[in-house]
Amino acid sequence: MASSSKVFAPLALFLLLLGSTAAELSTSFYSSSCPRLSSTVKSVVRSAISKEKRLGASILRLFFHDCFVLGCDASVLLDDTPTFQGEKTAKPNNNSLRGFEVIDQIKNAVEKACPGVVSCADILAVASRDSVVILGGPYWDVKLGRRDSRKASFSKANKDIPPPTLSLSKLISKFSAKGLSTKDMVALSGAHTIGQARCTSFRGHIYNDTNIDVSFAKTRRSNCPRTTGSGDNNLAPLDLRTPTHFDNSYYNNLINFQGLLHTDQQLYNISGFISSVVKAYSGSTHTFFSDFVSGMINMGDIRPLTGSEGEIRRSCRKIN
Repeated sequence: MASSSKVFAPLALFLLLLGSTAAELSTSFYSSSCPRLSSTVKSVVRSAISKEKRLGASILRLFFHDCFVLGCDASVLLDDTPTFQGEKTAKPNNNSLRGFEVIDQIKNAVEKACPGVVSCADILAVASRDSVVILGGPYWDVKLGRRDSRKASFSKANKDIPPPTLSLSKLISKFSAKGLSTKDMVALSGAHTIGQARCTSFRGHIYNDTNIDVSFAKTRRSNCPRTTGSGDNNLAPLDLRTPTHFDNSYYNNLINFQGLLHTDQQLYNISGFISSVVKAYSGSTHTFFSDFVSGMINMGDIRPLTGSEGEIRRSCRKIN
């Protein structure tokens, strides 16, 4: 038995270290150091969404684009400088990501409540949860304790963030590479129940794909010309039914072949496991909300910086 223990000890140590980073995150991380964090963030997010409901989706998208590049470390918030290239001008983000000013407002308010304590990475995670809740979606306790990155990756932003033109197999691979399951992918795609997309993101789907409702395609074409460069920034709602309310209508759209993006409609082709998940979510808001929460928590665990790693930025836009 003694020799067997020696054999398995290195494996046990490896598994312990593997889970240690995520284990350092805690829902009560700031309970003593910044007890007013939750109310402070929620107040700013609620005010911003009351002025423009689309900002809820924009903040949620910021979190997704942050976590998929280097991990959930607020690298997406860093501005370019003459000596530093951030991620904001990468193809998936340039002239597309929004809500940076709201994160700045939250950071300023949090700094007044508890200076130098809360990371921009955690602020983004909490603001994403609050955006979902304010627009009618589920609540969950956010795991906290992330620290902010001192670096960004323009190249990984271009490579790792799934574009709206991917095939289903490649979409699954993108999520799998981040440790997210196929069910996580389908549930997290439900974030498209809110927000809007630019013509340049869905042009190929409404003109070239066959798995799309004809009348729906015709409606979308009226504001998105076929010619590249013409109307590229014209917007359409990702969910034609309830574009500013977080619910399960997105999945009903897919069943009716009215998904706006190519990657949206790829999730439903009548048969198969993924399509069965779509059907389950379309029939049960509770099931969708439960799995969406799980997906958000799993995504929030992607390579967080903890302990002495990174820093707590004074400004979310620049390294200290």
